[in-house]
Amino acid sequence: MPDTIENFSSRPSEREDTRWRVISLCLVAAFLCSLPFVGMFPDQWDAALTVVGLSFLLVVLVYALYVVVVARIDARQALVLSAMIEAEDDVCLITNSHGDIRVANAQARDRFRICKGQTLDACLNSLLANPGVILLRLLARTRDQSHASENIVTQGQATRISVTRIENGLYFWRIALDAERPWNDIPFPILTLGHEGAVVRANPAAQDLLEDSVTAAGRIISKCAALDGGALRLQTKKGSATMVATLLRQTGGDRDILLVPVAGSEPDGGTKSFADLPVPIMRLSPAGEILETNRPASRLIGELPSGPTRLEDIMQGLGHPIQDWLARTAEQDLPPHSEFLRLTRSDKEVFVQVTLSRTIWDGEVCLIAVLNDATELKTLEAQFVQGQKMQAVGQLAGGVAHDFNNLLTAISGHCDLLLLRHDQSDPNYGDLVQINQNANRAAALVSQLLAFSRKQTLRPEVLDLRDTISDLIHLLNRLVGERVRLTLSHDPVLKTVRADKRQLEQVLMNLVVNARDAMPEGGEIRIETEVVALDQPMTRDRATVQPGEYVTVKVIDSGIGIPADKIQKVFEPFYTTKRTGEGTGLGLSTVYGIVKQTGGFIFVDSIQNRGTEFTVYLPVCTAREISEPEVEAPQGVQGTKQGEGVVLLVEDEAPVRAFATRALRLRGYTVLEADSAEAALRLLEDESLSVDVFVTDVVMPGMDGPTWVRQAMETRPDVRVVFMSGYTEGAFGDSGPEIENSTFLPKPFSLNQLTEAVFQQLS
Repeated sequence: MPDTIENFSSRPSEREDTRWRVISLCLVAAFLCSLPFVGMFPDQWDAALTVVGLSFLLVVLVYALYVVVVARIDARQALVLSAMIEAEDDVCLITNSHGDIRVANAQARDRFRICKGQTLDACLNSLLANPGVILLRLLARTRDQSHASENIVTQGQATRISVTRIENGLYFWRIALDAERPWNDIPFPILTLGHEGAVVRANPAAQDLLEDSVTAAGRIISKCAALDGGALRLQTKKGSATMVATLLRQTGGDRDILLVPVAGSEPDGGTKSFADLPVPIMRLSPAGEILETNRPASRLIGELPSGPTRLEDIMQGLGHPIQDWLARTAEQDLPPHSEFLRLTRSDKEVFVQVTLSRTIWDGEVCLIAVLNDATELKTLEAQFVQGQKMQAVGQLAGGVAHDFNNLLTAISGHCDLLLLRHDQSDPNYGDLVQINQNANRAAALVSQLLAFSRKQTLRPEVLDLRDTISDLIHLLNRLVGERVRLTLSHDPVLKTVRADKRQLEQVLMNLVVNARDAMPEGGEIRIETEVVALDQPMTRDRATVQPGEYVTVKVIDSGIGIPADKIQKVFEPFYTTKRTGEGTGLGLSTVYGIVKQTGGFIFVDSIQNRGTEFTVYLPVCTAREISEPEVEAPQGVQGTKQGEGVVLLVEDEAPVRAFATRALRLRGYTVLEADSAEAALRLLEDESLSVDVFVTDVVMPGMDGPTWVRQAMETRPDVRVVFMSGYTEGAFGDSGPEIENSTFLPKPFSLNQLTEAVFQQLS
């Protein structure tokens, strides 16, 4: 024991410095005391020099005494400290703030071969790679608290270093080599985590479970904010498994963590379990890269491109960047939120509902995307939106048609009256013709709006499409021009359909003109007809064609085609790919409306730079109905007065009423006017009044046309009726006018059309 104090109580250099300092001060004091005897100074200075020398010598003696006392105190303190730490099993040392070793027990001397003047960091060089940094870190921590400790793992060995600040600037160090392992006999996996999640110890059960994944498991657990029974996904020797981590004990910077496997999640290959989940699931990185997909997800999204694939590469339609949605979910850990996206599959259109949530997977933040096929839902939604759109356009078209057609009737009618008074040599004749033609163009535009919204009044008849197309072929050839060749191909056993001939001709003309515009350099347009029998429902383009027999009309061109992202918009109103002024965007929407109102379907197929094919499905007419040919007026009757007849004209619009009255009177008819249905009924109360024809508007304020006509015909059943209107929705019901001896004249009409309709009723 005395040897220990002798060797390590203080540094030899310090003792040597103190000895030479005392000797030097004693020599200075002796020199001062000898000055009076050498005669170098005046005699009056001798007493003063003697006093100074003796005083200095006294100070030196006191300092020497102080040094001896301090040395003895240090020796006694070292003796006490040495006695205290000698019995310790761990390496124990006492140093000053510079790291100079003052006392070391037998364990320290044997382990580090400590010699005089050695420092603590020099002793630990054989144990640690950079001991100076660790010692400084621990000393810095003792400034705020008297004790600090840290576990150091090197070469598979755990070393615990602790330091305690004691009095007089001394520090007590304890170095526990190969620290105790209290959990070795416990059959459950337990990890001891130290500084920054480093695994200090793993008991045999943990080593057997995790094997080479012990370090990774420590990092995963250390990233958890709290260990209160939360579930973690850890990689075991048999695969990925779910564990519940629970904090058993915390001593200093060490934490003992118990790992308990979750029942029913035994590690049997995490990837296999993920792939076998019955719900389509994808695992994504926070940046959106697809890390893993299970089998149902692969079937839903189709084949992924080779190489790294991001979510935005296979899905679109969110309305804002998908990356922003992913980053927000990864950073804020938001509650699961669903979005509807469209897959970029080339074979078919698929919509998915994506529910995104944040999770920790193997220690890394990732996103779990649960997919649900929403194609049927989006199809129903699209049909509903289309219905709402058509209803809105129909309401707009109805309001426009009623008022606008009244204006056009007045304009074109009065223009006809003016033309009767001007011959072709008149300088105003050309202007009147221009007014008439533009009024007719405006009427056609309103008719297109009504056709798209399916609000127009149809005159269905049984048609053989071969005859209809043959009658139209000359006009179609003029429309396509010389650079385009038009060919026909008919089914030899083509069956009849029930449709409005005029409207069906409009469909064919619009499709042919559209095909012509798609071939600016010329080409071929084929019109093919065929009978198709469907044994089961055919679902295509969000529509379902019921089983039955259909006549199909195909219009095929070899033009530039339609891009895939625009093919779903071609039937939308006012949508056009033509330049401004070249199209209204109502051509194909008009076709769509007429076909749907007829009870048919229309589909489009297109390949860019190869051509487009429009296919119209019309139900086969099963009734044995023969269309009645229109009775044309005999030659010479048009443009002449028709003779006798009394016409009751009922029209609320004064300009239309004025034109119709003048037109009928010019043809020799007697015209009675009424501006409302109520006024007409008051006129008819006179039983002596004879009326041959009622010419009445359908939609009027108060009582509408069909209502007052029915009431009037109770007393005058033989009177003929001509209904006229630009918009008749709801006035006749679904089946059109059912009043006996009645006909319908759509607005706008010309002078000749009006007088001809009245003449046909009278004859």
